[in-house]
Amino acid sequence: MAEFTDRQLTCVECNNEFTFSAGEQQRHQELGFTNEPKRCAPCRQARKARAGGGGGFSGVRSDRREMFDVICGDCGQAAQVPFKPRGDRPVYCSTCFDKHKQG
Repeated sequence: MAEFTDRQLTCVECNNEFTFSAGEQQRHQELGFTNEPKRCAPCRQARKARAGGGGGFSGVRSDRREMFDVICGDCGQAAQVPFKPRGDRPVYCSTCFDKHKQG
């Protein structure tokens, strides 16, 4: 297990220094993040607000997301999904997916 110590970083937007705490570094590692933060908390919040307030995904990003044509494993209708099916499991349209999720 790596030992973490507080580190001073410089925000790429406002050029102010901010602390990347040992606890934040540990959390980053647990989540599998490999890059350290580039923005201080206020600049991160402002950026999220400009992007629609979502977490890591904004409307801009979803516009560029590749969609894949599939045939629903339940109803046989054509559908599109935001992932490439592997072929080892059925893929459902959104209506059938919701049915499977509920029960």
